[in-house]
Amino acid sequence: MITDIKPRDEKILVKRYKIQHSIDEYTFPKEATIHDVRFDEKFIHVELTDQRVISIPLWWIPTVYNASMDDRKKFEINQSRTMIVWDPDKCGINDEISIADYLGPARDGIRAIYLPREPERQVAEAKAKYKKK
Repeated sequence: MITDIKPRDEKILVKRYKIQHSIDEYTFPKEATIHDVRFDEKFIHVELTDQRVISIPLWWIPTVYNASMDDRKKFEINQSRTMIVWDPDKCGINDEISIADYLGPARDGIRAIYLPREPERQVAEAKAKYKKK
């Protein structure tokens, strides 16, 4: 542990820059809907309607990874354009992929399976559990 730290009276030069564009000028996606889907040997490439392209490694989805390229291409996009669905009656794959699952760790409250609990609630639950013992 360091104990001999002395305060300094140095002034730090802060450089300020002019903001070129306000936050209102930026575009932030409001939803993720599927426009097109392509496959190569390693990835599913999903083009969204907002022009983002998400490449999902095939090995993340064993049913698709182990299927033939012909079966991979026999998918359908659901009506809300949020899922890729394979019908086992039409191909050798029985699976569906929700694009929201592959957009990253941040998910909205409706789609989230594991919602983080508020710290106050965690403390209250821990106290209640402790009192029962």
